[in-house]
Formats: sequence, C-alpha cells, structure tokens
Amino acid sequence: MDRPKLMIRCPHCGATNRVPAERVGDAPQCGKCSRPLLAGHPLELSDADFDAVVGAAKMPVLVDFWAPWCGPCRAMAPAFAQAAQQLEGRALLVKVNSDDNPALSQRFAIRSIPTLVRLDGGRETRRQSGALPASAIVALASG
Repeated sequence: MDRPKLMIRCPHCGATNRVPAERVGDAPQCGKCSRPLLAGHPLELSDADFDAVVGAAKMPVLVDFWAPWCGPCRAMAPAFAQAAQQLEGRALLVKVNSDDNPALSQRFAIRSIPTLVRLDGGRETRRQSGALPASAIVALASG
C-alpha cells in the first residue's frame, strides 16, 4: 500500500518536495537546497491529505480554518505564521481553506472563520473562533 505523500514547496528555493505524511513532524529538508521545508511555516492541508498528516503527527496539531475572502482570517495570518515559528518542533500548525475543503469544514462543524481547532492524537481537545494574536495562538497550541 502506498503511503500518503505531501507536495511541499520549499520556501527558500521554490522546489517541490514529496514528503511522506508521517515525516512532516520530523523537520523535513528540501531535496534541492537542503534547507528546512517548514522552517516554522504553517502547512496547508486539504480534504485529501489532512487525515494522513494528522494521524501521523507525533505532536499537537493546531488547525486554522480560514478563507481568502475573510478579512479577520487575512489579518490573523501573520500572527499564525509567527506562532508557527515559535512552536516549531513542539506543535504542527496547519491551515485549511474552508471554501476549498468542504468535507473538513463539515466534519469539524465550522460555522465561522477563522476557527482554530487543536487536535491531540487526532481528537479535538480545544477550539477558538475569531482572530487571535500570536501569543494567544501559542497558548492554544501549547495546551
């Protein structure tokens, strides 16, 4: 059986890398430039790869359900990225575009955006709706 792989674009050189879902939390490096692929950046997931990544995560996962037309979502994006840098190696921060991924939005009963959902071992343990500063995002992800 094939293991699910993610296509992650290197933020440094732009190369696309195939990363097994179970290795996302292991600080994967670019095959071209050898620099960190995530380097404290949130990972964008979809209906197709969400379960594989979350199921393989060995750390808490904080999901940002957002949409490109949402002003508060866009305003919170830099804070979410800043929190991802602060939490690197301790939590995996992921973004799910709720418009493009309706199955996940329905499964998690997303009624407003942005909504942050913390998952531990694939189970929801906390939820917060509305834009938050980086410090509150870090606190939510940390437990």
